[in-house]
Amino acid sequence: MSERVYIGLGSNLSEPLRQLQSAIEAIREIPATQVAAVSPFYISDPLGPADQPRYVNAVAALDTELAPLALLDALQAIELEQGRVRKDERWGPRTLDLDILLFGERQLDEPRLTVPHYHMHARAFVLYPLADLAPELRLPDGRSLSELLADCPFQGLERLS
Repeated sequence: MSERVYIGLGSNLSEPLRQLQSAIEAIREIPATQVAAVSPFYISDPLGPADQPRYVNAVAALDTELAPLALLDALQAIELEQGRVRKDERWGPRTLDLDILLFGERQLDEPRLTVPHYHMHARAFVLYPLADLAPELRLPDGRSLSELLADCPFQGLERLS
């Protein structure tokens, strides 16, 4: 049985727009998974250290038959293929970041994966692209996406045409 999953994509190194486009093509190759839609791309200010380039972000809607950790493994393999180096520095620059935001109606709290993504409710670069794909969305805890958007200003975001 297939579940709808939303993935956050971000990059601020090595031609970020190309990184996201390549990641979407690679996601299309994941077994038992189809890309249903991809949001417009946005430019956002970095979290954490300010001395890094701005990010390009998007959200992809997937339909997958994979288990959550199997999908996570596939996404992390794509990150590595595109030059991602995992460092201790949080919110530092990266070639590619692929985060599972929502996995159907599931709520998961495992050592390698927390779903819904733990900070998505406060990140404009996640919420606005997500709203482009699913404006009526409700999180597993019952909160609506429109409620989250009301508390998360658009500032610092720029939608690419």
